[in-house]
Amino acid sequence: MATGQKRGSPSGLGWVIGLIVAVTAWRLLIADLLPLTRDEAYYYDWASRLAWGYFDHPPGVALLGLGAQLDPGSVFSARLGALLLGTASLIALWRLYLAAGLRAGQGLVLALLLAATVFPSLVAGVITTPDTVLALCWPLALHEALRALQGQRRRWLSAGLVTGLGLLGKYTMVVIGPVFLWALLRTDPLALRSRWPYLGGLIALLVFTPHLLWNAQNDWLTLRFQFGHGFSTETGPLAISATELPAASGPHAYSADIPSAMDLGERLGSLASFVGEQLAFWGLVLLPIGMALWRSKWSAEARAVLGGLQAEIRRPDRSVSRNAGPSRRIFAQLEPTAVPLLSAAAFIPLVLFGVIALGSEVEANWAAMYVVGAVPFVALLLRPVAPWVLAAVGLNLVLVSLYALHAATAFPPLPDVAQRVVRESRGYESLADYAAELSAPVLADRYQFAAMLNFYQPQLHVTQWPNIRRPSEYSRGRIQPLPDLEDLQRSGFWLVARKFSPPLIAGFEPQETRTAYGCKDRRFHVLEGVTGWGASDCNDPANVWRLYRYRSGSPAEVTP
Repeated sequence: MATGQKRGSPSGLGWVIGLIVAVTAWRLLIADLLPLTRDEAYYYDWASRLAWGYFDHPPGVALLGLGAQLDPGSVFSARLGALLLGTASLIALWRLYLAAGLRAGQGLVLALLLAATVFPSLVAGVITTPDTVLALCWPLALHEALRALQGQRRRWLSAGLVTGLGLLGKYTMVVIGPVFLWALLRTDPLALRSRWPYLGGLIALLVFTPHLLWNAQNDWLTLRFQFGHGFSTETGPLAISATELPAASGPHAYSADIPSAMDLGERLGSLASFVGEQLAFWGLVLLPIGMALWRSKWSAEARAVLGGLQAEIRRPDRSVSRNAGPSRRIFAQLEPTAVPLLSAAAFIPLVLFGVIALGSEVEANWAAMYVVGAVPFVALLLRPVAPWVLAAVGLNLVLVSLYALHAATAFPPLPDVAQRVVRESRGYESLADYAAELSAPVLADRYQFAAMLNFYQPQLHVTQWPNIRRPSEYSRGRIQPLPDLEDLQRSGFWLVARKFSPPLIAGFEPQETRTAYGCKDRRFHVLEGVTGWGASDCNDPANVWRLYRYRSGSPAEVTP
């Protein structure tokens, strides 16, 4: 069986290194420019109390946030983990595509360029999310599996190790199991009679076991939450409260929405939305893809890529003669073992989450790892229009750079629907500074507010008041200490909330209200009392918060 080494040494190493350096440099600039997002702040707070599990996710993303401990309040320092893993991911992708048989001048550099500049890769290499861990472990696991399929069966051990590490980052890493099985059945079924794939699976389970034990000790908290979130099902009450604080009641009390069954139109709409989001990951590269598809009417090369994939999966024996058809000549550029593995890595996530989208809301990033397997085939398709690909990729980077500039400066102006990062970031640093000067403890109605205040003013130790908004890791009292009820009864407290009327909290009465405004131009000011959205100096503030001062007492009854 031929391997990547036997087909010729890699060429164009300088181009590969230059591309990795250029993309990493761009990410460094964007990481320094782009404001902190609220979920990032939440994960960085986890890093202050490392554990084998958290309410929302496994522990991998918390490890990425250790940079936040080096220089508290520095967004760039906090993102160092994501930047390092982003660069490592590019190296892993290069090694994967090289092992798959691509070479410089034959699609390697183009494939790496596409993989580095699709939107999921750009985000995972800058912003700290659980997908950042997945973006490294998924191609690494595919690389080790490919080497195992090429005859080095012991590499199933390292494939299992990387798979276990990926599961500690995000549960969707489990999808690689069916990918491995398909590739084994199509390429090396005799390996299933050996011990190596099973030992690899055992290693993956052993690496993941500490998180499973943590879940068992914590009412299977993370697994139940993610299962309910992923499949829009009711998993029962999550027993996470470790506090004696009275839960909020009345019209502002939190209640989990019971998912309702989708009708046929909603199912089809959900599936169409999912497909559209997966296509949108390619950005303006969709234009040269469309051009290549159009050229396929007269281009044997493009037609071979499109029409030959299924046949090649069915015919792993791909010895090539001069009289071979264009499909066999094109796919001869890939290792015989690579086609089943990479095609499964592309199709299985899409099919799985597409089916789930028929009955549940699916977030776009859940299937994003399909891009890794799809890129080599897309690169082969796009070789005839490579100059257009370079132009599209360049424009993608320009658009993302402009968006980062907008998020940092509110310029250039964008429609309100595109201002998510502005809304998630503007004014929180000033709000934290203001909260640090208040004379009583500060709490928040939702985990995002608590996380942002703690990032900019760690000494505040803000936590989330129970039963106002969705519970979170703060409800467990591990990453931030839950305040003592008797102390709050003596001192009172401030509640930072989005609610425009104070939540009902037994034993406490709201006695003062202030309204804080975070403007898009970074101005910040606070007005006494209940003031409207337009009362601020900025006509269209990015954020408006209520600060309610509670003291011990019996709140007036409020009729829902």
